[in-house]
Amino acid sequence: MQNVDVVVVGAGLAGLHTARRLAEQDLAVLVVDRRRSLSAGIRTTGIFVRRTLDDFDVPAHLLGPGVRDVLLYPPSRRAPVHLTSDRDEYRVADMPGVYAHARRAAEGAGARVRLGVRYTGTAGGVVTFADAEPVRARFVVGADGARSRVARDLGLDVNRRLIVGAELIHPVAAGPDAPAFHCVLDPRVAPGYLGWVIDDGRHAHVGVAGYPAAMRAGVRQLLDVFAADAPGRPAAAGPVERRGGPIPVGGVLRRLACPAGLLVGDAAGAVSPLTAGGLDPCLRMSDLAAAVTAGYLRSGDEEVLRRYDGGALRARFRGRLLLRRMFAGLRSPAAVEAAVAALRGRTGRAAAARVLFGDGSFPDVDPRPARFAVR
Repeated sequence: MQNVDVVVVGAGLAGLHTARRLAEQDLAVLVVDRRRSLSAGIRTTGIFVRRTLDDFDVPAHLLGPGVRDVLLYPPSRRAPVHLTSDRDEYRVADMPGVYAHARRAAEGAGARVRLGVRYTGTAGGVVTFADAEPVRARFVVGADGARSRVARDLGLDVNRRLIVGAELIHPVAAGPDAPAFHCVLDPRVAPGYLGWVIDDGRHAHVGVAGYPAAMRAGVRQLLDVFAADAPGRPAAAGPVERRGGPIPVGGVLRRLACPAGLLVGDAAGAVSPLTAGGLDPCLRMSDLAAAVTAGYLRSGDEEVLRRYDGGALRARFRGRLLLRRMFAGLRSPAAVEAAVAALRGRTGRAAAARVLFGDGSFPDVDPRPARFAVR
């Protein structure tokens, strides 16, 4: 039986970034993913915020043009709130290219990545797969999505509050105008969240997400309804790809680690509870997770694992968790219309800009002491 230090289950951005950081610390790392291609089964639009691009090495050629304008539409679609930043706040990435880059970086650091391998369980230090020989591992990292099997096997917390999203991707011709981020707040098609249209320079991404229990029709049917007259959607050819899946919006889980392993990415609830953005928190928490894992495997001191503390991370986002609950409660078009109207005033615009353009994000991570620092 093969022996490794760490098995990472899931080759998304969180799993590959964690694997890279662990391999850079001379640990033997194996990454497995049931997908046979990293370009299959993509669930994210790929919107990177400014602060992520300032702090992490996402190649510029994989990024679309900068987005400075955000338009917030009420259910009526009339008189949107138009916010403009003096900086590029968002860029939409070519996610197959980002995953390929992350895989090369992980393998370049010494990690091994095996695709087409389905994880089935872990017990007593042995990790098993449906179609491959078991592996003996000192530690398991669950990067296997919002409904993590690893979390259950390790007895860690699991995501309970989920929205579900779906997206159509249309090829478009590059135009002379800078793209904008169009966000439609309409509980008829996106209860508890929103519909969106954003352009990455080559494709228009048109999507909706919301609480499935409040959707009278399925998310794909609601997406088709929304896409038929979505504001900001350019003339485009038929969709070339559909994406979708569950998104955790309950905040970072409290119990994220145990002596047998820990969770990263969506499995850890590392998604902004208000905006549902997950790329920035997944990278920041992956840095912390790798530092904690390496420190624990070297020392054997369980106190090191306690530094990967979901409760402390949740405390950073009490306000956004409260806003998430308030937002989820806006289920009538009239209530949402009034809420958007409130954003048109000076105070409302400032609050919206703070959420959409602010520097606040998940805590900065200092890998050396394996701690996080809030600024």
